[in-house]
Amino acid sequence: MSRRPVAVAASVLTVLALGAVSACSAKSSASTGGSGSVPTVKLMAGGLDKQIYLPYQLAQQLGFYKKYGVDVQLSTEQDGGVGAEEAMASGQVDMAGAWYNHTIEFQAKGKAVEDVVQLSGAPGEREMCTKKSGVHSGADFKGKTLGVTDLGSGTDTLTQFLAAKKGVKASEFHRIGVGAGSTAIAALQNGKVDCVMTTQPTVAAIQKKGVGASAIDLATTSGATAAMGDAYPAASVLARTDWVNAHKATVQKVVDALVATMHWINTHSAADIANKLPASYVSNQLVTKADYISALTEDKGQFLPDGLMPAGGPKTSLATEQLVGNVKSSVDLSKTFTNDFAVQANKTEGFKTTTTPAGPNG
Repeated sequence: MSRRPVAVAASVLTVLALGAVSACSAKSSASTGGSGSVPTVKLMAGGLDKQIYLPYQLAQQLGFYKKYGVDVQLSTEQDGGVGAEEAMASGQVDMAGAWYNHTIEFQAKGKAVEDVVQLSGAPGEREMCTKKSGVHSGADFKGKTLGVTDLGSGTDTLTQFLAAKKGVKASEFHRIGVGAGSTAIAALQNGKVDCVMTTQPTVAAIQKKGVGASAIDLATTSGATAAMGDAYPAASVLARTDWVNAHKATVQKVVDALVATMHWINTHSAADIANKLPASYVSNQLVTKADYISALTEDKGQFLPDGLMPAGGPKTSLATEQLVGNVKSSVDLSKTFTNDFAVQANKTEGFKTTTTPAGPNG
C-alpha cells in the first residue's frame, strides 16, 4: 500500500484525473526529442485537488511551466492505486509531488531519491475530533480510536508521532483507515472514530457539518512547529537521484516554475489562488468555493515562499520516522534533499528569500 499522506475521494478523482500514467521509462519521458525542443516531464501528485498539493496545478494554470520551457504532464494518484512516490521510484513517472519523508524511507531501503524543491513547511493536516472525544493533544490519544488515511500512510506516521511525543504508545490506542472526504466525515459522524487526521477541503466540510473541530494544528508551519518541535517539510517534488543527475537542466526548469509559483502564492490572496484553480477543485460535493477560500486563508501558512528546505525540517522528519519505527538504520540527510535548484531559481528571478535554509545535516 502506498505511503501517501492523503487519499482522494473516488468520486472526485473521476473528474480530477489528468491522464493515465505512461508505461514509458522516466528517461524517455524527459527526452528533449532533439536540439532546442521543450523537454517533457511526467509528474504524479498525491491528489492534485488537495490544498496541500495545489502548487503543482497552479503552476500549470499560471502558465509557468511553459514560461520556463518545460512541458509538465500532471497526473493524480488513484485511491487504492500506486502512490506517486512509488510510481516515481519505479520509473513510471519522472517526478512525484509527495512528502519529503519518503526520501528518508527510500534511503533506508537502499534507494537514492531526493527532494529538489520544498513547497511546504507543514503537513497541512489537522486532527479533527468530536466534542465528546476530549482530545486536545497526543496525550489524550490513550484509549481512543483514531482515523488515518490508511494504515502505513503519512497521517498514520504523524498520529503515532504525536502520541509518542506525549509518552503514549501505539498499543494504547486504536488506528483505522478511513480515507478522506466523505468516508472520513462519515467515520466521525457515525461514531466510528473519535478523531480523524485529514486535510482541506475535508477539514472545512467537517467543520461545516458540525461533526468535529480542529484539536491539533499541523496545517501551518507555526502549528507544526508548536506540535512537533520544528517545521515539518511535507509537500515537495521528489525524483530519483540518478534521474536528477542526468536531467539537471530540465529539473532546473521545473523548479524555476514552482519557485515562481510559491512566490505568487505568497503575494496573492486565497481568493486569487482559488480563482486560478480548476472549478472542480474549489467547488464540489464537499465544499463551496467560499468554504474553500476560507479554509485556504486559514491554512495558507503551510506554504513556503521560496521553495527552500527549512533548517531543522529534515531532522524533524527523520526523528518522526525513527520514533515510530519506520527507519532503524542510519540516514545521510545530505543525500535526501538539495537546495541548489531553488537557490538558483530565486537568484534568477531576483526573489528575496526568507526561509532559513537547511544545511547538509538538516
